[in-house]
Amino acid sequence: MQQRTFTYPAPFQLESGYIFHNLRLAYTTYGTINGDQSNIIWIFHALTANSVPHEWWPEMIGKGKIFDPAKDFIICVNMPGSCYGSSSPLDVDPATGRPYYHDFPFFTIRDMARAYQLLQKELGITRIKIGIGGSTGGQQLLEWAVLDPELFEYIIPLATNAMHSPWGRAFNASQRFAIEADQTWQRQSDDAGLKGMEVARGIALLSYRNATAYNKTQSELTDDLLESFRSESYQRYQGTKLAARFNAFSYYMLSKSMDSHNLGRGRGGVIKALESIKAKTLVLALEGDILFPPEEQDFIAEHVPDAIVRHIQSDYGHDGFLLEFEQITEAIKKFITRHAEGVTIK
Repeated sequence: MQQRTFTYPAPFQLESGYIFHNLRLAYTTYGTINGDQSNIIWIFHALTANSVPHEWWPEMIGKGKIFDPAKDFIICVNMPGSCYGSSSPLDVDPATGRPYYHDFPFFTIRDMARAYQLLQKELGITRIKIGIGGSTGGQQLLEWAVLDPELFEYIIPLATNAMHSPWGRAFNASQRFAIEADQTWQRQSDDAGLKGMEVARGIALLSYRNATAYNKTQSELTDDLLESFRSESYQRYQGTKLAARFNAFSYYMLSKSMDSHNLGRGRGGVIKALESIKAKTLVLALEGDILFPPEEQDFIAEHVPDAIVRHIQSDYGHDGFLLEFEQITEAIKKFITRHAEGVTIK
């Protein structure tokens, strides 16, 4: 495994019109690119993850696993706006000499994909065998597959959508409201808004899981309690845990990035954009996902030419894309094998 940083020396214009200087992308690679570049796997991470996928997807990456550095070249980039090495709100704004904080210009999902193209060119990559990503990682994957239809041989978007829904945007807005309600949010300091972000994380968890997951994992072992229930402790713990490793500025801006996702913007609509994708496409949906409901993945598969969709059974809702590795691995293996053997997939 190697961790590197790519800095783009020229100005980079965002969709908003903002001219960003010193764009920086932190990325991690595993393995070696083979001679014909037929072994490249590009993984896209979700909202608060990093560019080291074996840490948050350990059952998918490693010796003998579906993505194996012994045979694959695996790359994952930390999305711009995050706090794990790429350009972020805590960076110093060259125009002011002070950290961006609230003035950081959020990157749309399309901006992110265009930034990855710069790294792709820097690395001399001309083809990618498999692109895979869940949640907002899947949004980035789909955007790139539309931007460059010839690049990917296979794409595997998981628990994602072609445009972020009003439902998903409402969840994100509510989380931003929680951060804004924190009295420290307007401070010009790295730790501003952390208590608000803890509350925001609790809101997010209600969309990442569902009633089945909470009833399964947070039920009480006794009937005697009047307060201090396990579910309340879990919410508080998860908020505190995130605050120890993330910052409110990145969380706030990345939620806006997710809200911006719309493959159809400037392209004549979402359906037309999906129809332009040429990669062999396996769409994976999670039963019980209330944040990215399965009908959103069905919609993608309906309009990407020759795409298929597989529904993964899970009690964990949206978080299932990180946990149901056995079903996900099996679906990917069958999909790739059948295409390689020229079997018609329905």
